[in-house]
Parts: sequence; C-alpha cells; structure tokens
Amino acid sequence: MTAALLPRVWQKRNLLAALETLCIMGIAATAAFASEPAAIKVDALTLSRHIDQAITKRLAAEQIKSSPVADDAEFLRRVYLDITGVIPTADAAAAFLDNKDPSKRAKLIDELLSSSSYGRHMADIWKGNLLPRTSDNRQLQADPLARWLEESFNSNKPWDQFVTELITASGTQDKNGAVTFFLANPTADKATDSITRLFLGVQLQCAQCHNHPFTKWKQTEYWGMATFLTKVKSDRARPAAKQGDSPGVSEDGKGRAAKLPESAKVVPAKFLQGEEPKLDRSAPYRPVLAKWLASTENPFFARAMANRLWAHFFGRGIVDPVDDMHDGNPASHPELLQELARQFAANKFDVKFLIRAICNSKAYQRTSKPNDKDDSGANLFAHMAIKVNSPEQLYDSLVAVVGEPGRQAPRPPQGANQANNRPGPNARTVFVNFFVNEDGSDPTQYQAGIPQALRLMNSPQLSGSAVVLEQALKTLHTPAQVIERFYLATLSRRPTSAESQRLANFVRGHGPEARKAYRDVLWALLNSSEFALNH
Repeated sequence: MTAALLPRVWQKRNLLAALETLCIMGIAATAAFASEPAAIKVDALTLSRHIDQAITKRLAAEQIKSSPVADDAEFLRRVYLDITGVIPTADAAAAFLDNKDPSKRAKLIDELLSSSSYGRHMADIWKGNLLPRTSDNRQLQADPLARWLEESFNSNKPWDQFVTELITASGTQDKNGAVTFFLANPTADKATDSITRLFLGVQLQCAQCHNHPFTKWKQTEYWGMATFLTKVKSDRARPAAKQGDSPGVSEDGKGRAAKLPESAKVVPAKFLQGEEPKLDRSAPYRPVLAKWLASTENPFFARAMANRLWAHFFGRGIVDPVDDMHDGNPASHPELLQELARQFAANKFDVKFLIRAICNSKAYQRTSKPNDKDDSGANLFAHMAIKVNSPEQLYDSLVAVVGEPGRQAPRPPQGANQANNRPGPNARTVFVNFFVNEDGSDPTQYQAGIPQALRLMNSPQLSGSAVVLEQALKTLHTPAQVIERFYLATLSRRPTSAESQRLANFVRGHGPEARKAYRDVLWALLNSSEFALNH
C-alpha cells in the first residue's frame, strides 16, 4: 500500500468508528426510554428551565456564545405566528409593547393557546401532513378533516387520544372527519408510510421493497406494520360524490380492501421493533395497532411528537429531519429530547403543555441575530432561526392588514351532502395552492419564486384601499402617527426614528396626493422580506 493511500484508509476507519459510536448512542437512547421508570412529572416552567440548561450546557461545551433574548416586538410577532398563524393587530401590538408587566410574555403564550386561531393554525399544519398532495386526492373534500383537527387542537385533545381516533376512524366523512386520512391514503402501504413517518418519526417506506440500505429497518418489519391496515376498506371520493353519498371508511363493512403492491410480503402483524400480537381475524386490527402506537411504552411515539413540535417552533428538530429518526441520524441534544418525550408522556400527552414549556424557554425567546459571523451555533439553537411564513400564515396576515379580498364561500355544515353542497375554492385556498411549497421543504429556506413575488407586488388587494389605511386616516392626524400605525399593523413594531422621518417626508412631498403616498408606504411594508419572514 502506498503512503498516499494511508490517510484515506485511516479516514475511512475513523468514519466507520464514528458511525458505530453514533449507532450505539442511538440504540442506547431508545432502549433507555423504553426501560427506565416513568419520569417525575414537572410543570411547564420547570421544563422550560431544563430546556435552557441543556441548550446552555451544549453551547458551553462547544464554546459558542448564545444570542441575547429578543426584544418585545420580535418575540411578539414570532409567538403570534408560531401559535396562531397570524400577526397581531396594531392595537394588540401597541398594548403588548407598552405593557410593563414582567410576566407579560408567559401570559401572552397562555392567551394565544386559548384562542380559536391556535386550533385553526394547527389544523392547517396537520391537514398538510395527513393529506398527500396527489392527483387522486383532488376530488377529496378536506374541510371535514380540517374541522375535526381544529376542534381537536382547540379542545387540547390528548395526543394519544388524537392518534387513536385517527387510526381507528370509521364511518362516513360527513359524520367523522377523521376518516379523511384513510380516504387520502387508501391502501395499506400508503397509510403505513404516513403513520410511521408522522407518529413514529421513521421513514419506514424505504423498506417496502427491500431492506433499508442505511438503517436497521427490514422489509419484513414494514409489512408487519402494514398487516394491521390490510382490512381497511375505503370508498372512492369521486364515485361517492356522483351518487350523492359521503365517502366512508370501514374495517368490516361492505366493499373490498385495496390491492397490495407486488412488493407486498405476507407476514404476521408485528409492532415495529416489538412483539407479534395475537389478532382475532374476525375483529378489526386497527385498535390493536393504535393501542400500541399511542402507548407510553412505545419508544417512538412521544419522542416523535416532541421532536416535531420542537421543529415547528425552532425551524429544525433536535433530530433533523423530523421524520427520519434512526441510529445514523443522532439528536443534537439526546438527553433533552428524552426529557421532552418523558414529560410529554408524564403529562398525559398534553400538546399545549409541551408548547407552553418550549415557548417560555429563553432558547425560544432569543433573537434571530447570530453572535458570530460564521453562524456556527445555528444547529445548536444559539439563536432563533428565521422561518419563512407558510402560505396560510402569509394569507391570514395580509387579510389582517388589508381585509378580505372578497366574500369567501363558507365551509359546508357538518352533515351536509357533499355532492350538492360542494363549494368552489375560496380565496384562501386559491392563494395557498399558488404559494404552496414542496412536501418536506426546509421551513428556513425561501421556496417561492418570481411568479409568487409578482403576484404580491401586482395584487390589487395590496395596492388599493386597505382596512388599516382607512382606519388610520380617520383617527390619526400626522404622517408620523399613520406610519407608526402601519408598522405596528404589519411588522408588529414601531418604526425607528430614521424610518419615521424619511417616510413622513415622503408623504408630505406628495402634497394633496398623500393618500397615494400612504398606499405606497403600506405596499412596500407588505412586500418587504420582514413581513414575509418569521424571525
């Protein structure tokens, strides 16, 4: 062997040794979660302190300095967008900024979690997670699922109950919106792919046709999980609509289960990395799967949701990507993730509890401005990531400033016949479909292009009259006051003295055409990167 090849050989050996160490750490963490006694239950603020201790400890070990806590304006806009999916009104922003109460941030978090907008925002997120965007689903009505999701999150339905109801959902769509999941994922393999990815954090679909080349997942494990779903029967949305019926899902009712692909293996039902339960062939299989899936004994379940919620608020998971948790993709803070999962389970899978703990932490409340030029602490949460507003967040925030673009078709009432009460796409749906990103896209990367930018810049809705403009001109008297109102309504902050002076001079320079100048100022704010981003 030549001397030139020696460094490469040693590099490969070191890499293999490192990967082996990471795999051992991942296996140990999973085994520890399953074998250790239940965690001692703590309250949300105590868990917030534990979050900060874990983040600070890792940053200190890496000799990385964290960014300071964000000012009130930055925190205000961020927490509104993250919890409710829409920016605050100008009045709400001014009231919070002027409030001297030292506990106002914690109180605001509680207030937002109690608002109906919280459920709607979470419904937007999970509707996107649960319904694949395929041509087969174009005829499927998503509103019944959206209603079910919104009600579930606003009532703070425990996550184990939520998942159990979803996985075992039966009946017609107009009576049970949760069945929409199986209508959109009508075969055992498609449902298996979604369930394991969303609720176990595992890309098990890579083992559908062969053993996974990079992880321990085997093809027999994939079909062992899929066997639980082979008895599910679902109607097709289009034929049901033509017949005037609401499509439905059953496990023992009429109809035939969808055919399995040629790659299917006939194996006994088996929990992932677990046992083979004894199934009654005359009874539904899904309740057996749901009982294991949503159990505190399941080493994947609480961990997957804790990681997914963390990613929602921080822009990346403790394990990232969130749906690819395996031994070769270790957590940045394994002990923290383990504690979040244990406390989530100890608090009866209370989603709002976990959100409250995350949002009250200093780690979440840090500014998005990094301390170092190379941004070496970004992946260790030394500062908040800048996230791109989702199409739903962008639309709702625009409407909060300029008003509705037109009368929207209401959601059909519960129990309405979908064939005869099928509304056309409303303005929000059209906007979201135009701006929607690819599945699995990085929330910290701007995905929109020239068509989306031009649509915003040339929109009559943004260049014309607006609710905030009309209100400001009726009640305020000076350009500085109107401009401050614009900033509070769009960016949730007051303008700097330089911004206020420059824009006030711009308005005065237009003389009798001041209204046009005000529209131009508002247009510029709504098309700014500061408005499009969540920082």
